[in-house]
Amino acid sequence: MATPAEEIEVETPSGLRTVRLTSPEKVYFPGLGADGGRKIDLVTYWLTVAEGAVRAVGERPTVLKRHPGGVTTEAIYQKRVPANRPPWLETVEVAFPSGRTAHELCPVDAAHLVWAASYGVIDLHPWPSRRPDVEHPDELRVDLDPMPGASYDDVRTVAGEVRDVLDGCGLVGWPKTSGSKGLHVYVRITPDWTFTECRRAVLALGREVERRRPDLATSRWWKEERGERVFLDYNRMARDQTIASAYSPRARPEGTVSAPLGWDEVPDAEVGDFTLVTMRERWARLGDVHAGMEAAAGSLLPLLEMAERDEADRGLGDAPYPPQFPKMPGEPLRVQPSRRRRPPGGDGSPQAPGD
Repeated sequence: MATPAEEIEVETPSGLRTVRLTSPEKVYFPGLGADGGRKIDLVTYWLTVAEGAVRAVGERPTVLKRHPGGVTTEAIYQKRVPANRPPWLETVEVAFPSGRTAHELCPVDAAHLVWAASYGVIDLHPWPSRRPDVEHPDELRVDLDPMPGASYDDVRTVAGEVRDVLDGCGLVGWPKTSGSKGLHVYVRITPDWTFTECRRAVLALGREVERRRPDLATSRWWKEERGERVFLDYNRMARDQTIASAYSPRARPEGTVSAPLGWDEVPDAEVGDFTLVTMRERWARLGDVHAGMEAAAGSLLPLLEMAERDEADRGLGDAPYPPQFPKMPGEPLRVQPSRRRRPPGGDGSPQAPGD
């Protein structure tokens, strides 16, 4: 039998907000059980880390990844906020290539986080841009995704290479666990470049890391080319592509969280160290270890110059987009290498089937 709903009062800069929480005792994270894995525990977590969490998602269009039955149920990805939302809930309108638009959640305070939890949201997936100018990101995101056969130690090593490349470009990297398999490195930039330029910059960074550690790192889009290496997923910077925010819980039974780290923590940090339960103690001890990110905005120009050198000196232009995107300007054939055919008697250059 469902437990009675609770009224959660949340202090915000705009005043006191009340959020109705249904089924507060429902277990969302069975690995934590009734000692930290309930819906009410998710709310308690968000209220504990709200300062850092709002800093990470504040004023960003945010996709909602809902598990109203708990994390063992199938995810519902929802871009549009419901019509019956509270009147104080803030949104931002975004447009898609189809011409359609959506009013996405635009979190501005802790009450928005609690509302999301009440709505069954586990993961928050914000855009890398903010409401004043959604077409110009202020955040580069480097997603380090280990392929089968790659170890977490490999991920750590590749993260160190990412840091070195960023340092050489005068940029500051801010690492965090993904809460799942890998690591993310965020970079604050001034919002002066388009999504296309930001994606190109991350692709150039990935290619440079791959040159430095070809045994461990890859920027190749096609899985058959990646091997047992860590994939630097440049397409996370394509428009309308997102990853879980800093402090966001992940839909895993053990209640792991995408935890901001200091670089000194990366060599020893494990994904499982950071959960809804352990993060509350960590916050009390350290606060937000990414609090300085806002003051560290840098220029994208060094990475874009690296991309220009790749094209001029190595013939490395653009790389494939995800399959749901239309054919993009300058994009190569979106056909995996094993499915390409070579023209009889030709020069050996790949050709798409049917061309």
